[in-house]
Amino acid sequence: MRVIAFLYLSSVAVPLLAQSPAAEAPVTDPHRPVITDTEFNATIPSLNDAPLESIEAWQAEQEERPVDGSAAQQPAQAVAVSAMLMAQDKNAVKSLPDPSLTDPLLDDPLPPIENFDAEPPPAPTQAAEREAGAVRYILRIDGLDATATAELVKDADGIAVEAAVWNDVRSRFYDLSLLKENGGRADSRAEIGQRARADRQLLLDILNGQGFFDADVQVKTETSATEGGPVNVIMTVLPGRRYYLGHIAFDAPTVQPADLISGNFAPKTGDAIIADVILAAEANISVALPQNGYPFANVGQRDIVLDGDTGMGDYTLPIDPGLRSYFGQLRTEGTATFDAGHIAILRRFKSGDLYDSRKVDDLRAALIATGLLSTVSVEAIPSEGVAPDGTPYAELRVRQEAAPSRSLAASVGYGTGQGFRAEGSWSHRNLFPPEGALRLATLLGTQEQAASVTFDRANAGRRDRNIEISLSALHSNYDAFEAYTGRLAVTMALVSTPIWQKKFTWSMGAEILGTSEDAFELARGVRDRQLYYVAALPAQVGFDRSNDLLDPVRGYRVNLRVSPEVSLGTGKQIYARAILDGSYYYPVQDNVVVAARARVGTIKGISRDNLAPSRRFYGGGGGSIRGFGYQRLGPLDPNNDPIGGRSVNEFALEGRYRFGNLGVVGFVDAGQAYESSFPKFDDWRVGVGIGGRFYTNFGPVRLDLATPLNRRPGDTRFSVYVSIGQAF
Repeated sequence: MRVIAFLYLSSVAVPLLAQSPAAEAPVTDPHRPVITDTEFNATIPSLNDAPLESIEAWQAEQEERPVDGSAAQQPAQAVAVSAMLMAQDKNAVKSLPDPSLTDPLLDDPLPPIENFDAEPPPAPTQAAEREAGAVRYILRIDGLDATATAELVKDADGIAVEAAVWNDVRSRFYDLSLLKENGGRADSRAEIGQRARADRQLLLDILNGQGFFDADVQVKTETSATEGGPVNVIMTVLPGRRYYLGHIAFDAPTVQPADLISGNFAPKTGDAIIADVILAAEANISVALPQNGYPFANVGQRDIVLDGDTGMGDYTLPIDPGLRSYFGQLRTEGTATFDAGHIAILRRFKSGDLYDSRKVDDLRAALIATGLLSTVSVEAIPSEGVAPDGTPYAELRVRQEAAPSRSLAASVGYGTGQGFRAEGSWSHRNLFPPEGALRLATLLGTQEQAASVTFDRANAGRRDRNIEISLSALHSNYDAFEAYTGRLAVTMALVSTPIWQKKFTWSMGAEILGTSEDAFELARGVRDRQLYYVAALPAQVGFDRSNDLLDPVRGYRVNLRVSPEVSLGTGKQIYARAILDGSYYYPVQDNVVVAARARVGTIKGISRDNLAPSRRFYGGGGGSIRGFGYQRLGPLDPNNDPIGGRSVNEFALEGRYRFGNLGVVGFVDAGQAYESSFPKFDDWRVGVGIGGRFYTNFGPVRLDLATPLNRRPGDTRFSVYVSIGQAF
């Protein structure tokens, strides 16, 4: 016996009545009228203006009529016909006789209206309504009693089936069941029946999805023996035999490589026919073909022929791979923000490369990452051209719609020693197309005030390579120094973005600054203001193997910054600054992460007193050693104010626990700044604390509270830090 799987039975029209040979209608003259004109006119009442007869006269007339079977026997005939029809069709609705002929009370006159009780019934209380409208029930499933052990349960054919299969069926059913969802209460027994019918079909679908195509589910309800007790809803599962894959065939032409289709179809002959596995394998083929040169592939509808004798199912999948193609030219449509030339800069392939849908997706993501498009799509379309080897090209059609190019941004933060900081900016992200942005920014804080103008060219000649030119003015007023600084800088960098995080990044540039700074001079024992002119060539390289740019939970990062500099003001001074950072992230559990950070910095080639105070190293603050105020670590002057040093070392350890969109962090920070050129790794200052995290779609917002374990005079007992992003 062979049947086709996954087919639906068509509905069959059944005649409502079926005439037996004994009840055949007599043959009549087709020209003979059904009723004569005389008979018809006799049945029509007179239309004269005479008043209608009284009811009493009409009733007397009816009683005087002879009982000839044409009137008095009508109720009996109706019952007989109804019985005959019910015998022929058990689904027919039984006809009832005229109630006026069977219920004598209907002939009695109505009582006088004054005898009616006009008082409305008392309104039921809400509790009574809930009690009357709530029917409790208990759901029980028989036939799926396997436990989650290594025990084996057999199907109807005696074939062993892992207990995990039955547990999976039960678990899926409970996740979607209407009876389970409503907590064992319904408004009526009819509603229980409706839910039970829906759940029966759900359970059948789940069993079919596990390969039990002959399964049946029987449902019955039992009234509790206890008055007012819950209704028992019992579902008895008869799984039948389980079907397994037999011959597997793909109705498709030859592709390159030859095993491209079969190699991406995981199920094998002898495996159970499980819907999720089959669908996943077919989806894998539909993904693999476009990734390997077939942009127009189409996977058809599967056909599984089940053999009821062997329990095997022969599987056939029709596939039209389309033409194997190379990447062709780019074509743009819509409101063009970018021309084809700039889009070509963003792609990671060349015309003539074998088509790969992953690279198409990558191009679409790069276009979205510019922030200049509200909608964008990239799709392959056939091209008339062919490559020298005869392979056709597939053009890419890019549909784009421009997004608003102007934006406003603002942020607020607080840190002990830095005070409050509020930053705002206005940007025109495409003032100089393509992707030439102008940004105006300002900073207002209790310790700092700044304004800047920046020109930024994104994807400058190469994807993710940015060029930035900025001019800024800054006033800083800290315990360590007070400075008025003007800065002009040019930077070119290969950067990571939230969409595409790079393993390797770099930047290089040049900056010139003039700064007037007031700081304490140990040699003379006084505070004095000095004018410095500094030229620098900063460069940076980074290696990132963490899993996320804003909130990493695994991996590591290493970053090295080097800046050769020349300082004028205390004589010509040539020196170099270098900072090495490293961080590591380890997931202990799904929601628990241990994070560690280390930093070492050095300045070589200049004495501390000849170095501009703003270019020295300090320790302490939200991005350094929490628990200590901003720049509080390192050498102090006689007034217990920091004066900075030429080296620094820092270490931090965090335990991060996240639950939903909230998180708790415990941390220990340690470090120190030194007057020497190289860090001594001694006299560490240690701070401990706890923090809270609120996770958003743009990164976590953090609030940290820390205290120093080995305070010095002038150090606060507690420090608070509020900002966006993890501490590291």
